[in-house]
Amino acid sequence: MAVTGRFLSLEGGEGAGKSTQARLLAAALAERGIDALVTREPGGSEGAEAIRSLLMEGAVTRWSAHSEALLFAAARADHVEKTIRPAIGAGRWVICDRYLDSSRAYQGLAGGIDDAAILALHGFGSRGLLPDRTFVLELTPEEGRERAAVRDGAAADRFAARGAAFHADVATAFRRFAEHEPERFRMINASADIATVSAAILADLADLLP
Repeated sequence: MAVTGRFLSLEGGEGAGKSTQARLLAAALAERGIDALVTREPGGSEGAEAIRSLLMEGAVTRWSAHSEALLFAAARADHVEKTIRPAIGAGRWVICDRYLDSSRAYQGLAGGIDDAAILALHGFGSRGLLPDRTFVLELTPEEGRERAAVRDGAAADRFAARGAAFHADVATAFRRFAEHEPERFRMINASADIATVSAAILADLADLLP
């Protein structure tokens, strides 16, 4: 019987623990005999990593929301073509630390760009590829900023450095997406300890596990 690849994404605001949970999820899947690839956005392919440095470095005002949306869409298109689709096609599970829904939240609702425009860019650049399941690691924006400050120190990127109102809009966006697309999204309380969060993700993945 052919092995079926799956595509999972982890979303949420700054400091929610997405990278940590992506690694733990891959390890948990490996224990079940599932070969999982952990990747990230922006990045995950040679071309996308080059764009990442443009997006993440410099002043907050370096790019407008529209410019960011175009750069993210270009990075994502390369990532999907070079990394994600080939892995899924080979029967692997792909775990992505951020994906389309971050663009919908950060450049969309928080940045003032219509959601339909973000989705149109995704339809063209990445041919509309969506995850089988998206886990939103939810923290209050205040707790997220505190965690990100501990993590980054003085080296906060252009997105972590934005103000409280922006991050509150991002949190609202993720909740709204989950309400509108309950078949794909699962909300996870990321204020719990790491092991509890990991267990919650696995519990909400049970129906997709072989």
